[in-house]
Amino acid sequence: MYEFELVKPASLAEAIEALKAEEAQPLGGGQTLIPTLKQRLAQPGSLVSLAGIPELVGVEVKGKVVNIKGATPHARVAELTASAFPALAAMADNIGDPAVRHRGTIGGSLANNDPAACYPAAALACGATLVLTGPEGAREIVADDYFQGMFATDLGEGEIVTEIRFPIPEASNYQKFVQPASRFAMVGVFVAKYADGVRVAVTGASEEGVFRWTEAETALTADFSPAALESLSVPAEGMMGDIHASPEYRAHLVGVMTRRAVAAS
Repeated sequence: MYEFELVKPASLAEAIEALKAEEAQPLGGGQTLIPTLKQRLAQPGSLVSLAGIPELVGVEVKGKVVNIKGATPHARVAELTASAFPALAAMADNIGDPAVRHRGTIGGSLANNDPAACYPAAALACGATLVLTGPEGAREIVADDYFQGMFATDLGEGEIVTEIRFPIPEASNYQKFVQPASRFAMVGVFVAKYADGVRVAVTGASEEGVFRWTEAETALTADFSPAALESLSVPAEGMMGDIHASPEYRAHLVGVMTRRAVAAS
């Protein structure tokens, strides 16, 4: 690990100011950044810790929307959304292990946009709105526009994810086929049913990162049942292949996990 300066701001405004420094990077729970630093794959001049900033932690339910602050750890997300949004709570409660759930943050996960992470599927399936705050102030962006591909987002220089707003679905569920060592998703599917239709988002499968399965959305909007998906499948082309699963197997799992999510909704 290379040397760096650790900055511990007391407020969001101080954090944004500190991130203006050359080669400064935000530090949430450090579940991705710290291993990267240990392997000397990054050399930031300073790390700006977002831990301990009260305005960046917490969950608030406003009507049919759950607002989650960006530095809220997974364990707190699970605890504080259990009544209002059980599917999101269950998903958060099954991320990694207890250590990861108490350190990792929802904003950090969405900023990193790992192709096998769980939160991107939830945000995309729910049509969530992300609030990004940086030197030019705060701006809002919908999940469909935020995710730009594997490890790529619309997050700008010096910006951090300060809030995520999830419209609460009428019915929803997340099903994950777990890679047993990392607890990441070999394939994860989040299904969210709203009055105007159904949204289905898939993580862990595509070479392009999280994506919506639009054919399944159309079928489920007409008939919200596992049977509606029986004739549908995702092509193996464009799916990831590695030591854990071939592209063909991941494509198969997308259908299986989607049917399970619908059945459990």
